[in-house]
Amino acid sequence: MAPTALHLRSETKPLEHRSALTPKTTAELIKAGYVVNVERSPERIFEDDEFSAVGATLVPEGSWVDAPKEHIIVGLKELEEKEFPLKHVHVQFAHCYKQQAGWETVLARFPRGGGTLLDLEFLVDDRGRRVAAFGFHAGFAGAALALEVWSWQLNHSEPFPGVQSYPNEDALITNVKKALDAGVAKAGRAPRVIVIGALGRCGSGAVTALQKAGVPEESILKWDMAETAVGGPFKEIAESDIFVNCIYLTSKIPNFVNLESLNSTPDRKLSVVCDVSADTTSPFTPVPIYTVATTFDHPTVPVDGLKDGPACSVISIDHLPSLLPREASEAFSHDLLPHLLTLNDWHNSPVWARADKLFQDKVATLPASALEK
Repeated sequence: MAPTALHLRSETKPLEHRSALTPKTTAELIKAGYVVNVERSPERIFEDDEFSAVGATLVPEGSWVDAPKEHIIVGLKELEEKEFPLKHVHVQFAHCYKQQAGWETVLARFPRGGGTLLDLEFLVDDRGRRVAAFGFHAGFAGAALALEVWSWQLNHSEPFPGVQSYPNEDALITNVKKALDAGVAKAGRAPRVIVIGALGRCGSGAVTALQKAGVPEESILKWDMAETAVGGPFKEIAESDIFVNCIYLTSKIPNFVNLESLNSTPDRKLSVVCDVSADTTSPFTPVPIYTVATTFDHPTVPVDGLKDGPACSVISIDHLPSLLPREASEAFSHDLLPHLLTLNDWHNSPVWARADKLFQDKVATLPASALEK
């Protein structure tokens, strides 16, 4: 039997520098008998030569489209919005299982071409816990950016400028500390920050970033399910300077905050929201104060309809870990590796089989019109 071939595609999402495979995990896969083809990439944080040095075969960018059908396509973020059917097994984040805008079009491409989606967001163990996630670095990067935006608002009149990836965590924290010092000097106090979902991967990353940046412990409100069980909206959010939303959303819950709660809170202080969850277009979002996903080029969007108090900006970047692409990729790919090593028999791997069943269940909900294109 021929060895299983994995094809690592180049990411097409602007400013996405992360990778589902790293040179280290690629080396382990090759050692285990896999063939690994790696598309050349101008954006990936790892140099092409780092992959070829461990035995991967470099192939042209975008060549996955014409790869043999039995090759498994490994990527990270969603594919470009195209119409052609998908024939391969794809391992990636697709963002189409929670009724996001255009989900039918995205999902229908797979059954139309006989392909399969094994969505990285829904790879879970037998207890339902995700086997690999970027949550920690998403929370870390989101909280760091939120501190920078808070300081920027106090010291500038123009919108917060675009940002770029950092080579490492130390460089990011150095920059954030400098921004925080400038904000504290202007405000005369540290910002009060509320993190919801503080006990999860994402929330712990956010809290860690706040602590490393120098936000006093007493200025950090760490909320999780116990604190939100009574149902929002919560005045504590409007009374804080920064709100970092780190929950993993699966169903409709009472809003954490809305326009009414912001406008009805005397002496509102909230001026920065970082919606790390970034369920921007989901009807389930508990942060319905914005409708636009932001990007590294334009990191914030204003909250419209506020009557009094400071202006409020929302950060809703859905690939925040790419602010720290090397560390985020290494951690994610390391956790994913034990399951990547079972892709040669993925139908009989409980983790991949569960992902396949979820895919089939979601396909069954597609309207017939989506499958006829």
